[in-house]
Amino acid sequence: MRHSKRYRQARDSVDKTQSYPLDEALATLAELPAPSFDETVEIAIRTALDPRKADQTIRGTISLPKGTGKTMRVVCFCPDDQVEAALEAGAVEAGGEELADKVADGWMDFDVAVAHPAMMQFVGKLGRILGPQGLMPSPKSGTVTPDVVQAVQEFAAGKIEFRLDATGNIHAPVGKRSFPAEDLKENITAFVDEVRRNRPTGARGRLMHQITISASMSPGIKVNM
Repeated sequence: MRHSKRYRQARDSVDKTQSYPLDEALATLAELPAPSFDETVEIAIRTALDPRKADQTIRGTISLPKGTGKTMRVVCFCPDDQVEAALEAGAVEAGGEELADKVADGWMDFDVAVAHPAMMQFVGKLGRILGPQGLMPSPKSGTVTPDVVQAVQEFAAGKIEFRLDATGNIHAPVGKRSFPAEDLKENITAFVDEVRRNRPTGARGRLMHQITISASMSPGIKVNM
């Protein structure tokens, strides 16, 4: 892969052999050449977990204290008497069987799907569509709940879901590059603490082997936390 001149300059500014203290890592990120748009800052955690084992999986949600800098597009599968409240709470679309049919026909203009348990008879049929996109509602992630209005409010405001991927890593957005360093630090610290709190019962020894932060178009910066 050929990288841009800006990326190569950024890459040469980062010592790939070093793990930086969080404050220094954020200062390094702030000094890297930036594109013309406000990049998303992401965290990647390499764990010691085996995603093939049921007792070594991690999945959870967190409302970052400083938000993500992005308004999430939430759809809500709910009974007819809750449609209006869900829309007022911030859902871009709300409904039951008709909304499920719309998604089945290819409409995917949303970031999060929230569902009332009574609607899973319709949503369950969308598993092959929503599952590969990481959008399938689940009780564990808080996206299947009787209180769909509160769930819509939380996710629309920036509540994020995280999970262990097939390679044993966890990825999540933790803000925008335009955020003050203290806000990014608070979000990153809160996220790492939440992952620790979700330590699975089957985990042995050290949970996190490496933590890296990066912007959308920057190299990764290893963090020592």
